[in-house]
Amino acid sequence: MHVVSVKDNGTLALHDGHSLQLESVLLPAGPADHGPRIFRDRAIAALDNLAAGHQIVAAARSPLKDRYGRIEAQIFLPNNAENDWLQVAILEQGLGRVFVTPDRPECVGALFAAERAAREQHAGIWAVPEYAVRTPDALTPRDKGTFQIVEGKVVHATVKSGRGYLDFGEDWKSDFTAAIGPDCIKAFRALGIDPRHYEGHTIRVRGWIDEYHGPEIDVAAPQDIEFVQ
Repeated sequence: MHVVSVKDNGTLALHDGHSLQLESVLLPAGPADHGPRIFRDRAIAALDNLAAGHQIVAAARSPLKDRYGRIEAQIFLPNNAENDWLQVAILEQGLGRVFVTPDRPECVGALFAAERAAREQHAGIWAVPEYAVRTPDALTPRDKGTFQIVEGKVVHATVKSGRGYLDFGEDWKSDFTAAIGPDCIKAFRALGIDPRHYEGHTIRVRGWIDEYHGPEIDVAAPQDIEFVQ
């Protein structure tokens, strides 16, 4: 496959008219993240430098396309001797965050390792507070609709009527909660994970912030929860 150009939203335009979307990596969205636009621009520039005008190899699985008709894939750069995995190259520069969807759980170990290394080095987005890993108490109504990584201790973990609830405070009506829907519960069970076992442990959960009673993340896949201690 030959990449003709990189669009402003980070999509790779191919010579055959198809479009590729980076699987499992969210690029900085600038103002939409309530963050500096410079990191969005830097991410697009990095993609352009690495992929535009080059041959690539795309590894995709069903369902191939997202709702916008873009092919979601892990992308490899056979002519790049330094780092031939595009997602990892972007994460290592601190120009993206990992987000795993239910139908794309593969490769998470290497992706998380690349993100973690960049965060430890304060590279890219990890140098500014807008993209810092949040504590549950640091979330505000302004965060609604933004993608966040939240780390804290699970005070209560329950499963009721096929849904899981990880409460990070004593008052579930106001404190942060990670909710696990019925389909995701099935994915946890398939992996032999009981969400109730998170109680009393510190975890890191990632996803979009919503407001139900208090701030809430609807967990998309088991891999979006990292066990910290």
